[in-house]
Amino acid sequence: MVAKIRVHWPDGAICGICFTTATHTRGPCATCGDTRLLPGKDADGSNTCRDCAGITTLLHCDTCGDEAERFRNGNCIRCVLRADLTATLQPNTPPDLRLKRLVAVFANAERPESIYTWKRGIGASALLTRLGTRELAISHEAFDALPASNAVEHLRETLTHHGMLPPRDRQLAAFERWLEKRIVSLADHREIQGPIERFGRWHHLKRLRAKSLPGTNMNFAVRSAKQEITESGRFLAWLLSEHDTTYTDIRQSHLDDYLASGPSTRHAINTFIASLVTSHEIAKVRVPRREAQSTPILTQAARIDHIRACLTTGEMPAADRVAALILLLYAHPVGKIAALKTSALEARPDGLYLRLGSVPALLPAQVAATFWDYVHNRPNQQTVNTDSPWLFPGNLPGQHTHPENMLNRLRSWGIDLNGVRNTALRDLARELNPTALAISLGYSSETIHQHAAAAGAPHADYINLKSSQLRPSPRLSSVKD
Repeated sequence: MVAKIRVHWPDGAICGICFTTATHTRGPCATCGDTRLLPGKDADGSNTCRDCAGITTLLHCDTCGDEAERFRNGNCIRCVLRADLTATLQPNTPPDLRLKRLVAVFANAERPESIYTWKRGIGASALLTRLGTRELAISHEAFDALPASNAVEHLRETLTHHGMLPPRDRQLAAFERWLEKRIVSLADHREIQGPIERFGRWHHLKRLRAKSLPGTNMNFAVRSAKQEITESGRFLAWLLSEHDTTYTDIRQSHLDDYLASGPSTRHAINTFIASLVTSHEIAKVRVPRREAQSTPILTQAARIDHIRACLTTGEMPAADRVAALILLLYAHPVGKIAALKTSALEARPDGLYLRLGSVPALLPAQVAATFWDYVHNRPNQQTVNTDSPWLFPGNLPGQHTHPENMLNRLRSWGIDLNGVRNTALRDLARELNPTALAISLGYSSETIHQHAAAAGAPHADYINLKSSQLRPSPRLSSVKD
């Protein structure tokens, strides 16, 4: 288990891990002041350059001449990566400017070692080879035709992020592929496939395409559409097996029986049933509104404890801190938090502002530094995901972190998401009129009025306020302790 010694330098025996760390450390030399590779240590333990440390190991690339670890055959990792990718992608035979750019993007990544490891994987290697032989075209249609895999999506999003593929709504495209598979899976049940296909295409797909605009977070809308289509298919299957009938003969008794005998997710058939009634395909029936059995609530003290933990818990990653603080302070839905852009933060002479709705809120002084430090040191930007516009960059180039991942991380820190959201909204509703609060936080007026009524807020019956009269509220920029 003892680390294998790789070289001996003036300051001692160097194992492989320490050698790699030393040959990836750059900055001003503690002895001569030159900015260069710093593999050595002086008597005080400060980093020094190769010459000042008396290191004789060759640390120059034979191809580009840069100071770096000689990764293979006297060449640095970037030159090795560039040569390997050029041989695989063959960007010059015939000439293809996009493939030339792809080689440059990979070779110039901040962590080329990660790209080198990725390209050697079975999935990535096969894709790059097919691009090089021109068997795989650089188009969304060509990538859609491939079996889904992480390698396919990573390469597609790299090409898109760096302008080699046109941008498109990734969530909408994934829904279109899912819907096609769903419809095909019902081919043996035409009495179910027909209404589900019409519902999926003419209601949901048409609506999602109209809603898909640059900067729009489609995650919640797509997930809701998939659930409604899935649950509607299950209802039609139940109708056929339990009552030997199809959707044209739906009666209120069928709905009542189905909803009473299963989980609450069955209420997701509401939109499907309403569409059938509207198109006069069935007699008028209704799906009773599902009432929540309980409303999770935290005490205000518990909410403040969570805020304090976000500011003091050293092991909590910075991304989790900032996401949790946005939830705790402003009750912003996690799906929308994940899709925030860095432009939502605005530095002004009087402080740092966060825009969640149409009116920005001044961040409390106690948390502003945490946000400022984070936005300048965001994760997941060390390979090809450079210049990400997202406040929470994801693992895929050009994409934000997946809301489900953020949900799971926040829960892992003991945060009751629904309880925190309800407590924060009710606390804020006691201090602001509902309309002003809805505009400030980006919520619907109906939702905020419901929380205001539950909180017993004096402004719960407030109806309208012109947006031109609104100003950032002092209440939204304070933390009660």
